[in-house]
Amino acid sequence: MTTIAYQGEIRFCRYLDAAGQPVGELPDWAGKPDTLVEYYRQMTLARQFDTKAIALQRTGQLGTYPSLLGGEAIDIPTASLMDDEDVLVPYYRNHAMQVMRGCDWRDVLLYWGGDERGSASPALRQDLPNCVPIATQCLHACGVAAAFRIRGEKRVAVTLCGDGATSKGDFLEALNVAGTWQLPLVFIVNNNQWAISVPRAMQCGAPTLAQKAIGAGIRGEQVDGNDVIAVHEAVALALERARGGKGPSLIEAVSYRLSDHTTADDATRYRSSDELRAGWEHEPVKRLRNFLHGRGWWNEEQEQAWQADISRRVQQAVDAYLATAPDDPGAMFDHLYAELPASLEAQREQVRARAAARAARREQD
Repeated sequence: MTTIAYQGEIRFCRYLDAAGQPVGELPDWAGKPDTLVEYYRQMTLARQFDTKAIALQRTGQLGTYPSLLGGEAIDIPTASLMDDEDVLVPYYRNHAMQVMRGCDWRDVLLYWGGDERGSASPALRQDLPNCVPIATQCLHACGVAAAFRIRGEKRVAVTLCGDGATSKGDFLEALNVAGTWQLPLVFIVNNNQWAISVPRAMQCGAPTLAQKAIGAGIRGEQVDGNDVIAVHEAVALALERARGGKGPSLIEAVSYRLSDHTTADDATRYRSSDELRAGWEHEPVKRLRNFLHGRGWWNEEQEQAWQADISRRVQQAVDAYLATAPDDPGAMFDHLYAELPASLEAQREQVRARAAARAARREQD
């Protein structure tokens, strides 16, 4: 005799089509302009910053930089919906979220300029710094969420990753422990279709990445990651469930990476121009702008004034970054160990002595 041991489904949510037109009844909150206009402002600010950061890298004033282009509708509502006492466990594309949670754009530039002081802003509070290794942050988030549960705190850990990270053991192990321990944790996968040069179709044979949640015994769903309303609804529910003791959630937000993987990448080597053009047809900023225009909540005069304002804000951050004096070269040793070994103490003094000698020569010249 054969019976069905388990049967489940993965739901897909979308409220706005690619042109910004509603495809069904909208949530009550989306019938008012305040939240969506603020989302639009933050999304365009993030995009303006992105453009400037890439320009800085191309002119040798910034290190390798990972663009958020195309993922703004995922990060902005997520950061907005989190409580201050929640903890963000980011990956390397989540700088807009860090800024929305209090960090300064200057600190973002410092980090990508190779200055670790960019990871030490007091504004980060208990949020974790950027994680560049793929998927390891998901296990860190489990540790944070486990602490919340042990302490009986009504707090939630939120961690994000790309579609490529879902193929890593770290990600799957994190799902497993989150489900087993029923942690107050939200996983958000930015499925932007490309893990550097590896397309989504070569990452996983399953039709969705969200269904990986099923194997861990947690709730999973898929949303249109270019639709800020759909992302808002999914994240709000996941946070509410986690805070209420109902366990973790996995949200797969389907988007498209409109940029190179980082400024060290050249996507034209593996991605066709036709595919990229198609991606731009679904991008989130234009979609939301069209919706706001259609409702009479945003107009060209507001657009021009806001673009001028964010250009000024971004330039102020750039000026502050470029005006920041380099850190002591010996600082590279300061955060490696609780107590620095004697062998490294000697190396640190050598580095400082050489830096002082170079500075003295520059003054003589």
